[in-house]
Parts: sequence; structure tokens; C-alpha cells
Amino acid sequence: MNKHWTIETIQEFVKKNSDSKLLTTEYHGFSQKLQFECACGNHFEKSFTKFKNKNQRKCEVCQPLKEAL
Repeated sequence: MNKHWTIETIQEFVKKNSDSKLLTTEYHGFSQKLQFECACGNHFEKSFTKFKNKNQRKCEVCQPLKEAL
């Protein structure tokens, strides 16, 4: 059974699995871009799916996107 994500469960996941902080206070679905603050202080935007499944848990400065080959 798939887990039903709420803003509270997302906050808990972020706290346990990254050094980033979730700034968004409402969650409206998997395609929504969420606001995060990286441990370095930069703000960045990611969908929760990318944050969770693609391990994109830092800003673009701390974790640059890989270039397509």
C-alpha cells in the first residue's frame, strides 16, 4: 500500500534524511514544487518525488545537477 504523504510526514522525512529544512507549509500533491533551505543557507525548489526518490536533497551549489550526456 502506498503511503499517503502529508506536510507533517514530509517534514519528518526531510528532518530524518537530510540536512535541509522544509520551508513549505502546505502540500497539494506529488507534482508541487516545495521550498527548502539547504544546510549552507541557500533556498531551493524541488518536487518531493525528486527530493525523496532521486536523492536531490541539497541546493544546486552543494549538489550540482549532473549534465546530460
